[in-house]
Amino acid sequence: MSPSKVLALGFLGIILLGSLLLLLPIAAEEGVTIAPLQAAFTAVSAVCVTGLTVVDTASSYSIFGEIVILCLIQLGGLGFMMFATTVLVLTKRRISLRNRILLHETMSMPGLSGTVRAVLRFMLIVFAVEFLGAVILSTQFIPRLGFGKGLYYGIFHAISAFCNAGFDLFSASGSLSQFHHAPLVLVTVSLLIIAGGLGFAVVADLISHGTQHKKLQLHTKVVVVMTASLLLLGALFFALTEWHNPHTLDVADATIPSKLTNAWFQSTTSRTAGFYSFDQAQMRDGSKLMTILLMFIGASPASTGGGIKTSTLFVLLVLLRSVFIGYSDVNAFKRRLPLVLIRTVVSVFLISLALLGFGAVLLSFFEEGRGHSFLDMLFEEVSALATVGLSTKGTANYSSGTKIWLMMLMYFGRVGPLTMMLSFSNRHANQLPGIRYAEDNILVG
Repeated sequence: MSPSKVLALGFLGIILLGSLLLLLPIAAEEGVTIAPLQAAFTAVSAVCVTGLTVVDTASSYSIFGEIVILCLIQLGGLGFMMFATTVLVLTKRRISLRNRILLHETMSMPGLSGTVRAVLRFMLIVFAVEFLGAVILSTQFIPRLGFGKGLYYGIFHAISAFCNAGFDLFSASGSLSQFHHAPLVLVTVSLLIIAGGLGFAVVADLISHGTQHKKLQLHTKVVVVMTASLLLLGALFFALTEWHNPHTLDVADATIPSKLTNAWFQSTTSRTAGFYSFDQAQMRDGSKLMTILLMFIGASPASTGGGIKTSTLFVLLVLLRSVFIGYSDVNAFKRRLPLVLIRTVVSVFLISLALLGFGAVLLSFFEEGRGHSFLDMLFEEVSALATVGLSTKGTANYSSGTKIWLMMLMYFGRVGPLTMMLSFSNRHANQLPGIRYAEDNILVG
């Protein structure tokens, strides 16, 4: 099988295993019965680091079930090949060429050389960042929940935030809504989300050449510029539109710093994570639409987040610029982008739009007469495809058909449109070697 098929089936295998574990009686709280669809949906959401839930995580699953979900989040966020490689190295097993190719596909590294070393270094960075995040969050949770529970909650939410999963144990009280006035919690979670959403290659490049900007790879420059721009523009937008909304930013005892912090948090979590510090259903329609756009863009390639990716948006923007200016080449940072990259970007964009369009028709049939507006259904659908996890109506309130479609979208979004295309493509299709057809023109525009 091709590396793309191995990755797609690998994620599917982890989902099936997770579903079976969550169906065990020991995985549920006493007196709670988890239905097969609920267990499967939770497993898909965890492996695909989405955060959409059909049952409350804290009240429905036992400690065993929560730990299973946490393991699925870590496996899904970092990729099973990274864990497999780490185990092989620790047990002094040989890393085959096939496994190196799979790692190359998972991490989007420029070449096979040094891939294993990069994996081990990144795993150390991941655990160090998650450990630091867990320590900071624990200092905020322990006074509220006690030492043992506060420490456990710190670890759970640090891993969930770095992996951009959005799973939390405060769902009954509205995710992180009770920390609306706790800037240390919101800032720590947002920084973990950003770190996980940058991508493996970007993190490694920044650590190696962070102070030498000229040595940074083009990909790193694009990701950093787009991430910073989207975060700032999103925070500014939410601050302007929700500043006087008493159900979102302008809650009781709200101060200017707390409003700015929550606007920043909404901008951060909208693109990848799924945590929220205020009720998403109470946002104005313009803010919901902006959230949909940010979710659709998502994080960066080879990261723990989903979406069409920041680099895809960047290439589309510079492509439009080249059309407006009249350039035949597409240039960025004094570099010319190859045609194959542009074709891939346009394909990813169109496939994602096609899935959302097809899904919108499906949801209009599944949810007919159930009181869900088109904007709320689109919000839920984009949240699933971009593996974000935000919801305005609550995923549990949708029909079984919609839940199954959302599961498919989460899986497709986590594996990635490009990987899914390659896994279904016929690599041995008959081609006529050495033949190029005559060029012709088509009127457009």
